[in-house]
Order: sequence, then structure tokens, then C-alpha cells
Amino acid sequence: MLSRGNTAPMFFRLLSKFPQGFSFCFAYGSGVKQQLGYESVRSKRNMIDLIYVVDNAHRWHTANLDQNFEHYSSMRLLGGGLIAKYQESFGARVYFNTLVQIPEEDVIIKYGVVSTKDLLEDLTDWRCLYLAGRLHKPVEIIRNASSSKIQNAMEQNLRSAVHAALLLLPEKFTEFELYRAISNLSYSGDFRMIFGENKDKVNNIVRPQLENFRNLYSATFEEFRGCLELPIAGSDNQICTQDLAEPTILAHLNGLPKWPIRLIVERQTSGRYRQDTEDILIGVSRATNYQSIVASCLRSIVWSSSVWQSIKNIPTAGFVKSVRYSWAKALKTFS
Repeated sequence: MLSRGNTAPMFFRLLSKFPQGFSFCFAYGSGVKQQLGYESVRSKRNMIDLIYVVDNAHRWHTANLDQNFEHYSSMRLLGGGLIAKYQESFGARVYFNTLVQIPEEDVIIKYGVVSTKDLLEDLTDWRCLYLAGRLHKPVEIIRNASSSKIQNAMEQNLRSAVHAALLLLPEKFTEFELYRAISNLSYSGDFRMIFGENKDKVNNIVRPQLENFRNLYSATFEEFRGCLELPIAGSDNQICTQDLAEPTILAHLNGLPKWPIRLIVERQTSGRYRQDTEDILIGVSRATNYQSIVASCLRSIVWSSSVWQSIKNIPTAGFVKSVRYSWAKALKTFS
């Protein structure tokens, strides 16, 4: 997952402008990884997206207010404690400062701050499928995780993504379709895809990064050799085959994180009576519409977190920046 290219020195200089009390940092988006439809990875048009993972959000925001007071909207007047509480209370548990100009590097960045405990929960449980979804795709890791818990959770997140994607795919599919299904997990259901995002965004992410996806998932796919047959090498149009026997489907269902399983159980029982989770999953594995059941539950998680996070981002960005950011997104959509 570690990827450091010619832009690495610039990223390290960026990190020096922030408090150093964070345990993990990665960059993502069109300003970091090539996407079709954008001029280049390092075009000035493409804002760089960063995520800082911190053990103590109160302490980090307090230090960052001292160091980068101008990055914050009027919410800076609340102080580090209330900003941290706002960050951790709802939405995807991320606090964003957006359209931050770094004149020395001639770049514009957006950076999110998330507490370590909230990142771990999203990676392992998919409560929000927000940062977990971003880490389903190749990213630029700027500072490696200082805790083995984060690394283990990231590996579990990749396994969960493969389980989910295989549940949504037919028996035969191409390698490109596999990575597209994985990438689409966190976009299907995202209300921003209705307005503000390019409708071909998922294809545009996957197509130029096939080799990066292969590198990211190579170790994970080794664990699926008993049920997934991948092309040894060559074109992304070569056919992959998966086992669709009921025991395999059940194994994929059991491989899903806590929150999708919880939703599947709730929807299948409709709250009528208590039933053992395993019995319900067995029933789903035998159903002809198991794909739509899984897809619907994943969409509902993404829909809820994307709506609330977008509402949450309005005061953190401030009205003017919110309008500028939304307008820029709209221009990308229709360009």
C-alpha cells in the first residue's frame, strides 16, 4: 500500500507545517493518484486531500489552532475541545478544513482529522464505510501507521472489500470489473454521486491504476485462492471465475464487517422476532436475490454517512468555502 513517488518530498514538507502528534497520514484523490479526465496527478487544478489520524483530537486541534489558526472557519472560536467533540459526534467522525492554500508549495489542500479509535471502527466494522472506502483504493501513505492495530485493521478492511465485491459479482467477470466493484462499495449510495461527482468517477479511478490495485490486493487475494480464480498475468480483460456454491456465499457473508451483517439481520427479520444471526445468513446465502440484499445494506450505510458528513462539512468549511468547493465539484461533473 505504501507508495512514494517524485511528490514525496513535497508531502513531507507539508507535514512539517502541522502538529506532529498524529499516528498515521495518507493522501488520496485526483491530486495524488491519476484519474481519467484530469490533466495530471500534480495539476494545480487538483486539490490534494490528506487525512491525519490522531490519538487525541482535543490536543491536536488545540496545537493546530496555535499553528494554523487561519485554516479553520469561524468554528475556530470554539477552541480545540469543542472542535474535537464536533469531529467525533456524528457523520463519518472526520473534521475537514478545505481549500487551504500552501503558498510555499503552490498547492491547495483539504485535510481531514480523525481519531484513531474512529478510524479503527470504520475499518473493521464499516459503521460509516467512509475512510474505509477510501482505503479500499490505492492511496499515498505519507506516514506509516505507528500502531500495529491500524495496519491489521487496514488488512482486514481489504479482506472485507473482497468478500463484499464477490457477493455483488456474477460467476465470471474481468479483473477490471473486480476492482471496479471494490471501488464502487463506497460510492454506491453516496448522495454526492447524484450531484457534484462525475458519474464515471469509479471507472476513471480504476482504469489508470490497475497495476496499483494489483499491488494493493495481491496478498489479500492469496487468502481467496480456494474460491477465486484470477488470471496469472496479462490483460485486465481476462476472465476471473469465482465459486458461487452456497457454502462459499455464506463464507463471504460471514466475512462482512459488523454493520453490514447487522443491517442484513435487521432487514431480513424486520424486527418481528429474534433469530440466530447464522441462521439468517444461511437463509440469505440460499436466496436468489442475495446480491440485492447485500447491495441495499451497503448503500444505506454509505447514504447515511455521506449525507451527515456533507452537512457536517458546511460549518467546518464556512459558507464561502462551501460554495466554492461545491462549485468546483460541479464544474468537474459537467466538464
